[in-house]
Amino acid sequence: MANENGQDGRIENVNLSKTMRKSFLEYAMSVIVARALPDVRDGLKPVQRRILYGMSELGVTPEKPYKKSARIVGDVMGKYHPHGDSAIYEAMVRMAQEFSYRYMLVDGHGNFGSVDGDGAAAMRYTEARMSKMAVEMLRDINKNTIDYVPNYDESEREPAVLPARFPNLLVNGATGIAVGMTTNIPPHNLAEVISAIHILMDNPDATTADLMDALPGPDFPTGGLVMGKSGIRHAYESGKGTITLRAKVDVEVKKNGRERIIVTEIPYMVNKAKLVERIAELARDKRLEGITDLNDESDRDGMRIVIDVRRDMSASVILNNLYKLTPLQTSFSFNMVAIVNGAPKVLSLKSILEHYLVHQEEVIRRRTEFDLKKAEARAHILAGLRIALDHIDAIIQIIRSSKTGDTAKVLLMERYDLSDKQAQAILDMRLVRLTGLERDKVENEYNNLMALITDLKDILAKPERIKKIIYDELLEIQSKFGDKRRTELLVGEVLSIEDEDLIEEEDVVIALTHNGYIKRLPASEFKVQNRGGRGIQGMGVHDDDFIEHLISTSTHEVLLFFTNTGKVYRAKGYEIPEYGRTAKGIPIINLLGINSDERVQTVVNIGKEVKPEQALFFITRLGTVKRTAVGEFANIRSNGLKALTLHEDDELSNVLMTDGQQNIFIGTHNGYAVSFSETAVRSMGRTAAGVRGIRLREGDYVVGSDLLIPGQEILVISEKGYGKRTAVSDYPIKGRGGKGVKTANITEKNGPLAGIAAVTGEEDILLITDTGVLIRFKVANVSQTGRATLGVRLIRVDDEAKVATMATVEAEPDEPETQTATTEPTVPTENVTDTGLAQVDDLLARAEADQNEPNND
Repeated sequence: MANENGQDGRIENVNLSKTMRKSFLEYAMSVIVARALPDVRDGLKPVQRRILYGMSELGVTPEKPYKKSARIVGDVMGKYHPHGDSAIYEAMVRMAQEFSYRYMLVDGHGNFGSVDGDGAAAMRYTEARMSKMAVEMLRDINKNTIDYVPNYDESEREPAVLPARFPNLLVNGATGIAVGMTTNIPPHNLAEVISAIHILMDNPDATTADLMDALPGPDFPTGGLVMGKSGIRHAYESGKGTITLRAKVDVEVKKNGRERIIVTEIPYMVNKAKLVERIAELARDKRLEGITDLNDESDRDGMRIVIDVRRDMSASVILNNLYKLTPLQTSFSFNMVAIVNGAPKVLSLKSILEHYLVHQEEVIRRRTEFDLKKAEARAHILAGLRIALDHIDAIIQIIRSSKTGDTAKVLLMERYDLSDKQAQAILDMRLVRLTGLERDKVENEYNNLMALITDLKDILAKPERIKKIIYDELLEIQSKFGDKRRTELLVGEVLSIEDEDLIEEEDVVIALTHNGYIKRLPASEFKVQNRGGRGIQGMGVHDDDFIEHLISTSTHEVLLFFTNTGKVYRAKGYEIPEYGRTAKGIPIINLLGINSDERVQTVVNIGKEVKPEQALFFITRLGTVKRTAVGEFANIRSNGLKALTLHEDDELSNVLMTDGQQNIFIGTHNGYAVSFSETAVRSMGRTAAGVRGIRLREGDYVVGSDLLIPGQEILVISEKGYGKRTAVSDYPIKGRGGKGVKTANITEKNGPLAGIAAVTGEEDILLITDTGVLIRFKVANVSQTGRATLGVRLIRVDDEAKVATMATVEAEPDEPETQTATTEPTVPTENVTDTGLAQVDDLLARAEADQNEPNND
């Protein structure tokens, strides 16, 4: 019927915005509290709690036969959880999976899925029953230990929470997505969690660090490794944090020398089949080189994924790539949210344990009260039976003389001051109780009950006794169900997999040409040859180009590139592209971004880490020197950094790594050298110009410099391929700024100096001509002569060619003299060495060694 406004009386005008807000909040709270988040007390979501309670009511306990899953699901759905059979079955399946739950609460029989992502069989095919752990979750539930609430249609009653005789929230963890919030709590080891509770019970002021002495971190059912503990501690303190999980991997070496990677445990919640598929995809698409075979050999005895590695590849490098590109390494984000007093709350480790203890105290108190009431009720009956037994003849007479039972009950109550229940118990008593033995049983039972009642009352009166009961019962569960930790906790932190971790560390040679082409080659590319040989083609160059720098380093070490204009650039060994021996490489301007008007003059290998005592000693072409701490070059921009200020017409010649206490020597093109202590040069700032190191003669310039270390020798190389070794002791330490002494006898035969360096006699030498020919030989094969001598032939160069540069590299094991690093035909013996010429050179060198050169300082 319409009202006076013409509207139906059932229509109500409402504010749509307020209605939507109210309705959404009600929906959100329903999902949060009644669907998606666990209760802090028993660690269960409503559906999980209903499944366990339904199984208990159905009688499918561990000692009983399995029942069809469909029967269990139907019973739970009909009585407690009307949200669909699939939701119930999926929750039950997860509680039966050994790879999902650390301690399974459902004992499944049949196909309940696999770690490969296979789904469980339909509920009509599988069977289930409660696990022994689940029984502990419901133990004493019938002793009024918890509250019950009406089910969805108020036709049944269901528990609001389970007694939970162990801290299930931490033991099995929880994951759930609600409205506007999520929870993600990892599983833990039962024994460790209980030990942490014991610590908290002994010391309520215990810190997170104290608790972590017993509970160091999560313990996932699939095992694996947790990298680092700082993330765990932060998560335990704040309720939120992230940790890195890795698979457990072993590297085996087969009889043929090849390596294989064996994966035996994978991170939590990783699908093994998809993991194997991902690895195969990376290998197939050539995004991951070096994998020759991949097999999943897992069986009922355990997991085993086998990855065969190519002979020339390192398993550790491939493994680091797998960590970066596959779920072999994952992250687990803590978000410890649970329902506390009907509302969601982010919890720390300590607060979770505290809430659990409060719940257990209530459970024990209510259980004790229940047992007390039951004992008192039984003692009351026994007290009446004792009276009856003491007056049995009179009582029998009363019963026989009474017309009805009610009359007899009233008479008994009046005459012996009995209660209704006592009088009824006497009427119900069997005649066998009149025997002497039965009288003793009644008396003993009564006395025992009175002692029990006294004890139960004492428990209720003393909170410390309740705590002692909790402590002991947890200890019992710990001894009964505790097992060893599966997940290994590692100390080292792994924040990310850097590019460097994906590159195998190996010795390499960095080659840089005069025209600015750079490349990286393995140091093993160049095999040892005899002194005097013609060498092999070391690098493809243009007609007007030649190799100017060779640096022996490793792929993980830091290189500083100093240009002729005094700027410095930075790169690691692996950042320089690797090319074949005869390839020319790439323009260095594409790698470092140097300006077109500068060229790299020298390269310094400062290793993996900068040490405080390290310094860089600069030498310019016109003899200026400077000493600066390496720390001044810690932060180098991508467009370079100014390393020193140069005088007009000068350019940088060399940079040496020192410890601040070394002796320096400098050699010139015309064969002169000066030596002095670097302490004669004070430490200067990065942009300082420096001081004079050597006074040059007209037309002369610096061609080499090095550290003058006692016991070493000075190796001198001329442009026409001659060289010699001279003892360091032949170079007296004098002040800086002198003209120097003669270090080689310069003639038309050997030509001016091309390079000079300090050696120990155990190195190999790489010589490169300006036509790109390279030879490698042992320093020990170079003759030792005096300072002012000619030297011996080291490399046969063509008339128009000359030695452009030299480099010292780590010595290789002895090889046959004619063996080379390539498949090129072996150089004929007569072209490799010139024994007669070498002998003549040695004779001339010894004769010239006797000549004395005056000091021209």
